[in-house]
Amino acid sequence: MRTIPLALPGAMLIEPAVFSDVRGAFFEAWSERAFAAAGIDARFVQENVSSSKRHVLRGLHYQVSQAQGKLVRVLAGAVFDVIVDLRRSSPSFGRSLNVSLDAGEPRSLWVPPGFAHGFLALDDDTDVQYKVTDFWAPAAERTLAWNDPALGIPWPLSAGTEPVLSEKDRRGQTLAEAETFP
Repeated sequence: MRTIPLALPGAMLIEPAVFSDVRGAFFEAWSERAFAAAGIDARFVQENVSSSKRHVLRGLHYQVSQAQGKLVRVLAGAVFDVIVDLRRSSPSFGRSLNVSLDAGEPRSLWVPPGFAHGFLALDDDTDVQYKVTDFWAPAAERTLAWNDPALGIPWPLSAGTEPVLSEKDRRGQTLAEAETFP
């Protein structure tokens, strides 16, 4: 397993060792021991899978009182994945970072607690799997506005193309309005 630290402290890409032969391939998607050795000492309590059509934008989601670390991987299709550091004590507070994840490359994104997370599906029938370190808590859930100019996220949408959003995601708050972490 290879870990690639990203520009926002604590976030990283994880590339597993893939073993291929004439039958196909095998890799460990999660190993508590290997991840702990890489600095990710996480206990996952829930695993979620979302299915999305092209141009569906989910996020930017986070939970305030039950902050979740997330291990994100694409099972089918591809996404433009975005994280935003919402930790006021962090030197990268308010900064966003984006990575491309797709089913053809079995890598994962580690999103530490204290970050908002979201993605834009780039293909039809895109399936995203994410393990989380705390349970979903509707009362603690918050949504950061996906299109807040202060974040400067370069969503890969063609001119005139609007993303498909849930009502919750339409009502996201700007960074200036959002509840954040110490």
